[in-house]
Amino acid sequence: METNSISTRVLLLFIALQLGCQLISCSVTYDGKAIVINGRRRILMSGSIHYPRSTPEMWEDVIMKAKEGGLDVIETYVFWNVHEPSPGNYNFEGRYNLVRFLKTVQKAGLYAHLRIGPYVCAEWNFGGFPVWLKYVPGISFRTDNEPFKRAMKGFTEKIVNMMKYEKLFESQGGPIILSQIENEYGALDKKFGAAGYNYMTWAAEMAVGLRTGVPWIMCKQEDAPDPIINTCNGFYCDAFKPNKPYKPTIWTEAWTGWFTEFGGAVHKRPVQDLAFAVARFIQKGGSFVNYYMYHGGTNFGRSAGGPFITTSYDYDAPLDEYGLIRQPKYGHLTELHKAIKRCEPALVSGDPTVFSLGANQKAHVYYSKLGHCAAFLSNYDTANATRVTFNNKHHNLPPWSISILPDCNNIVFNTAKIGVQSTRMAMLPTNSQILSWQTYSEELTTSDEDSAFTTFGLLDQVNVTRDASDYLWYITSVDVGPSESFFHGGEHPKLLVQSTGHALHVFINGELSGSAFGTRENRRIKYKNKIKLRSGVNRIALLSVAMGLSNIGGHYESWETGVLGPVVLYGLDHGKRDLTHAKWSYQVGLKGEAMDAVSTTGMSSVEWEESSLITQKNQPLTWHKAYFNEPNGNEPLALDMHSMGKGQVWINGQSIGRYWTAYATGDCRRCHYNGNYRPTKCQVGCGRPTQRWYHVPRSWLKPTGNILVLFEELGGDPRRITLTKRSMTSVCADMFEYHTNITNWQTESNGKTLPIRRPKIHLQCGPGLLISSIKFASFGTPIGTCGTFQRGTCHARASYGVVSKRCIGKERCAVTISNNNFGQDPCPNTLKRLTVEAVCGPTSRG
Repeated sequence: METNSISTRVLLLFIALQLGCQLISCSVTYDGKAIVINGRRRILMSGSIHYPRSTPEMWEDVIMKAKEGGLDVIETYVFWNVHEPSPGNYNFEGRYNLVRFLKTVQKAGLYAHLRIGPYVCAEWNFGGFPVWLKYVPGISFRTDNEPFKRAMKGFTEKIVNMMKYEKLFESQGGPIILSQIENEYGALDKKFGAAGYNYMTWAAEMAVGLRTGVPWIMCKQEDAPDPIINTCNGFYCDAFKPNKPYKPTIWTEAWTGWFTEFGGAVHKRPVQDLAFAVARFIQKGGSFVNYYMYHGGTNFGRSAGGPFITTSYDYDAPLDEYGLIRQPKYGHLTELHKAIKRCEPALVSGDPTVFSLGANQKAHVYYSKLGHCAAFLSNYDTANATRVTFNNKHHNLPPWSISILPDCNNIVFNTAKIGVQSTRMAMLPTNSQILSWQTYSEELTTSDEDSAFTTFGLLDQVNVTRDASDYLWYITSVDVGPSESFFHGGEHPKLLVQSTGHALHVFINGELSGSAFGTRENRRIKYKNKIKLRSGVNRIALLSVAMGLSNIGGHYESWETGVLGPVVLYGLDHGKRDLTHAKWSYQVGLKGEAMDAVSTTGMSSVEWEESSLITQKNQPLTWHKAYFNEPNGNEPLALDMHSMGKGQVWINGQSIGRYWTAYATGDCRRCHYNGNYRPTKCQVGCGRPTQRWYHVPRSWLKPTGNILVLFEELGGDPRRITLTKRSMTSVCADMFEYHTNITNWQTESNGKTLPIRRPKIHLQCGPGLLISSIKFASFGTPIGTCGTFQRGTCHARASYGVVSKRCIGKERCAVTISNNNFGQDPCPNTLKRLTVEAVCGPTSRG
């Protein structure tokens, strides 16, 4: 009976798709090779750009840079919680203007992939679900549950109908060529059993029934029913195959780096490995690659989920958090895309023929009936370069690399050979000073007696706050008699507090006694310290602080947070005193929040004090306010918050996000591109604050009188906060002596001799800057990356002099890579590189 039911569902899905194509002109379809647009199979390169993580003023710039980087498609999630903050009340303004974003994509001549979900994960608060959804009677998230399915369908229909009204589906002449329903559900599907399978099937039927005229996908869903396309997410997807031979091979998330959590190191993914992964996917029949992220952006406000995810969502993407080009990642991938596009006629025509070129080397060759030929020569060896013969020519393949030959004869690209310059960016001072500091001390009493309440026992934080604030006060009192031995030389009592909140500040009689913090891996907090009590009534106030709600896991809507106990006082003469079930008073949020201290209208009701800056230092639970003017120039801006502790910050009433000077731990040893990547590989920033700089969009500023407000939980020194600009300080080039776009060997296997075109490194500083000095130069076997180059065992002594003569005092320069140019061969029979770092700055041309 169940088998017949499933067969009927599949048949209905096919019928729905066909009906949709009759009612709406289906110009986007698919087959086993590729997405088909207007009758043409396409190899498509895509990049994730999330509209709420940047500003509308940034959208056109980052989208155009994506296009210039060789992308065809922009992919974005749709974030339910920002669009429907309360049931039936919608917001599509400002950073949430989805239609404007998609029309900007269309204006740039690009396609769009709309990942409606509406579950997004995305290191986003509550996985993108609005918190009110948790309190719908009888609801259970992402399973065969009628209240959830009803709400999910309502929001999905809202988005689809909006897209149809604006004619944004490709079937209507718009940019959207794909849509996604659900997100990475496969693991939960298996965990939930029949309820999970029924829900997944229902979601597929519901989506197809909306008749958008474009295909739907489900990522990481092996059993996605027809006509839904199942797709892959991961660092590598070359082993992935769709569940039916007539579906294309799509990589929805090619991870360009990894997200960052407070207290952890920053993750970098070498572009050589990322290019290798993409080329390996394409050579095995992949036809759609999406970089997650192409521009990560910023978790403004309280949007970061996880918890513990940083405000920066940079993701080591080709476009950095500020929308600036990250070299060499951007340029190297651009060259990769050009090479792949040249192979497209052959790639979409059939399956590859695979040849062995050695123990760890292969050739994947594509032919078309019209005579096109494209080849991918791969070396999977993680340590050794090798020389292979293909099509009667010799080719040198670096370790862990793939060479692309769009005509099966000439190499135009190798994933390990970077032919573009790198850039070093730095945060530099601006001409804007932050002045006129004022403070307001947060009261350690309930901020509004009318909104406070008292009950016996400890309550879940989210159930009390409904995520209206990161902060919840738990307050109780303890009466201590004067005869207690600790008043007469004995040991002070200890307070134990256990919490599933993310941070905890303990106040005894109005003074900060201590703090405790969880981590992403261990969210349980245990605070156990000596405390100072007085004779009589003692007030214990626990401030529980959220760092973003959970965004992933089975039924995470039921996970509890906050001070859930036990709370026990040890060391009294009559033994321990368990306060877990005592009478507790609760207060949501802070008094400063209730008075709207961050807005231009509300801050006038706050009693700000013109106190000395010295007295502002290291004061917990303190609001700080100051003024500054917009700095000159057009470089992206950020606040340097390294002198502060933990809290939140606003500019002209808009929240930049959470800050926390948590020092990074991790493994920051040397990084190598070759070999499988994982987040614990290629980390940077160990021993320094995980995040020091916080993006200030220029569009949020006015010429004068900008207002900075921050709430500091722990202390810190606001005098040392500065406004910085992100600027280019140096440029680097690193290239092998053999050019990447011709055969690497002078003598061919047929005996014919060809002249070798000697490659050149090219250096160019930003507008208005000249090359003022050469920081590093080595022709030989240098090691390291831009900013950390070091000489290797082979080095030409003339390196610095040759490069300095060619480049210093010029806007741009080129240096030929050859033994003759550097006097003599510093190490014969060794493949060498020229590596240079040049400093950019104002200088004369002398």
